[in-house]
Formats: sequence, structure tokens, C-alpha cells
Amino acid sequence: MIRNIAMLSILALLISCGGNDDPPPVPEGAALVFPEENSECTTGVSINETLSQVTFQWMASSNTDRYSLSVVNLDTNVPQTVSTAATSASLSIAKGTPFAWSVTSISSNSDQTATSETWLFYNAGFETTYAPFPAQLVNPVSGSTVQKDLANEVLLEWQGADVDNDIVSFEVFFSDENPPTTSMGTVDPETMEFSVTVNSDTVYYWSVITTDLEGNRSDSGVFEFKVF
Repeated sequence: MIRNIAMLSILALLISCGGNDDPPPVPEGAALVFPEENSECTTGVSINETLSQVTFQWMASSNTDRYSLSVVNLDTNVPQTVSTAATSASLSIAKGTPFAWSVTSISSNSDQTATSETWLFYNAGFETTYAPFPAQLVNPVSGSTVQKDLANEVLLEWQGADVDNDIVSFEVFFSDENPPTTSMGTVDPETMEFSVTVNSDTVYYWSVITTDLEGNRSDSGVFEFKVF
């Protein structure tokens, strides 16, 4: 009896000293605040004729020690990044230029990160009218391999936006050559998808040109995918 009690005591001691094996909480994605989505940012502090300083703001996210702000110039696809423990950060960016921005939440207790939505905006310049934002190609993801449907087709999907809200058309270019120069036609501004005929074991390239009422145009850049 005494022996059994001793063994139970040792077992209880081992359990109590075993620690907590639960994984650490992962950070959550931050909610973006400013610059607002698909807007014209007019509150930047002018630095010179080509640059202004813009302060980016977001909400605090749970289980987060610091944030990495990413701001991408959509004309050049060149990113700027800054790391901060605060919920705002300032960057000097080009005037009269479209940008995409997002925030990554990071925790020192976890290897996982969380990324916010990506918002687009124009940094105000001297323009009275703005070209549309370059279409954001969504599907197929660039570099992916996809399955064609029973009709030997793949659906191309994108997102388009414009500060002036006057997009008139999207023109889809699609080819097995890079860059794609074959126009598949245009669709109205409410349509952001297009089905294309494909062959197996082939790499395809596609892009979308957005045109607004003033004749301003923007190029999405080229995505590629392979068909099974």
C-alpha cells in the first residue's frame, strides 16, 4: 500500500513538472486604417517636387510584438519596408503615383506571422485625373500549376479599382509567349473574369490593361501559370 502511494506521488510530481506543451499564440492580422483603400492620399507632407512623407496607420493586432510595413510602388514594383513596434510609420514616397500597402504582424514567441489585407491608394501629386490602379491579378496565382475544366478552359480573375471611379474596360492579353501580345478582347468594368482555352503541359502568360473614361491606361504586369 505504501509502495503504491509512493508511486502515485512520483507520477503526480512528474505530471506537474511536465510543463505546458500548448503552442504559443500566433499573431493576428492588423486592420488597416490610413491611407484608405482605393483613395487619393492628400495629407502627406511635401518634401520636394517629387516626394512627400505619408504616415501609415493601422489597428493593433493580438499576440503581436512588432509590425513590418510594406509599401510597393505600382509603377516600378519596388517595395519599401519599415519595422516598428508602433501602429504607425512614415515613409517618403513618390507623388502622383499608385501604391499598394500591407502590414505583417510578428511575434517573438511564434514562428508564424499574419499579413493584413492589401490596400491601394494614389499619393497625391499635381494631377487632376488619375490613371486606374493596375489590375491586381488574382487567379491563377503566378507560378502555379492548374487543372483545366471539362471544356479545356481556365478562368482568369482579377480585381480593378480607380480613384475617379470611371473605369470603362479591361483588356485581357493571353499567350504561351512572354510577354503576351494576343488580345483576347475587352470586358466591361463590372466584369473581372475571363475564360481562356488552354492545352495541357503548357505554360501561359497573361496580363490586363485597364482603361478609364479619360483614356488613361494601366498595366497589371504579367502573371504565368502551367496547365496539368
